[in-house]
Amino acid sequence: MPAASYYESNARQRVRGLFDDGTVVEILPPQARVTSPHLAALGMPVALDDGVMTGSARLDGRPVLFAAEEPAFMGGSVGEVHGAKLTGLLLRAARDRPDAVVLLWDTGGVRLHEANAGLIAISEIQRALFQARAAGVPVIAVCAGANGCYGGLGIVARSCDHIVMTEEGRHSVSGPEVIESQQGVEEFDASDRALVWRTMGGKHRYLIGEASSFALDSIADLRRAVAVLIERPAPLTLETVQREHAALARRLRRFGGASDATEVWALLGVADPAGLPMLDEQDFIALADTLRERCDD
Repeated sequence: MPAASYYESNARQRVRGLFDDGTVVEILPPQARVTSPHLAALGMPVALDDGVMTGSARLDGRPVLFAAEEPAFMGGSVGEVHGAKLTGLLLRAARDRPDAVVLLWDTGGVRLHEANAGLIAISEIQRALFQARAAGVPVIAVCAGANGCYGGLGIVARSCDHIVMTEEGRHSVSGPEVIESQQGVEEFDASDRALVWRTMGGKHRYLIGEASSFALDSIADLRRAVAVLIERPAPLTLETVQREHAALARRLRRFGGASDATEVWALLGVADPAGLPMLDEQDFIALADTLRERCDD
C-alpha cells in the first residue's frame, strides 16, 4: 500500500497524516469499549469504537475537532453508537468553538442491522451540524474513501461549509446498488465502474460545483486542501440558502435534459467529454477551474 494514499489508508492512518504530530486526542477510544448493543444482540461482530474515530487535534497549529470513519468496519455504516459519537462531536464544536470540524466520511450510509436507530442518528447529526455552523464553526467534509459518501451522510456532507474530493472519491444520496435495486439495471448499472465514477465521482462533483476543492489521492495534499478551506468559512444565512436554491434551479434548467455526465460536460464546454476521465489531476484541475466559473451562469 502506498503510505501516502488516502484511499487505501484506514481511519487512524488518515488522522495521523492529516493533523499535527502529537496533537491528536481521541474521544471515546477503543479502550472505552463503547460498542453497538444491536450488533451484539444479533450475533454480529462489533468494533470497540463502532467504526468511527472522534477527537481533537491541531492542523497547522489551529485547534480542530475531527471524525474519521473506519472503511473496513461494515462499510463505514452509521448505527446508534457511531451516530451518537458524531452528534456529540458536533455539539461539542458548537459549545467549544474550535477553528473547524473536519469530517472524514467513508460510508455506504445507515447500517441496515440498526436501520431505525441509524436513521434517527442521521437526523441528530444534521441538527448538530447546523448548531455548529450557527456558532460560527466551519465544517469541512472529506469524501475520498473506498466506500464513497452515500445515504444520510451524503446529505449531511452537502450541508457542510465545504466538501473536498479526489478522483477516487464518490458522493451521492443513493449508492449505485441502491439505485439499481430500486429502479433496475436499465436505469443504473452498478457494475459499470466508469458510469459510477463519472456520475458520482470527484471529477464530476467538482466540475458542477458540488465539491469546493479537488485534491490528489494523497494524505499530504488533502491536508493542504483542508487547511486552505478552514480560512474560507461559508456563512449559513437565509441569503446564502436562497442563493444556493437559485443556483440549483439554474442547474436543473441547464442540465435537466442530460442523460449522462458526458452530456453535462459537453454543455459546460468540455471539448472532449469522453476523454475527460482520462485526464491526470493537474490537467483536469486546470480545465475545471476555467469551466466551473460558467457552471451557474
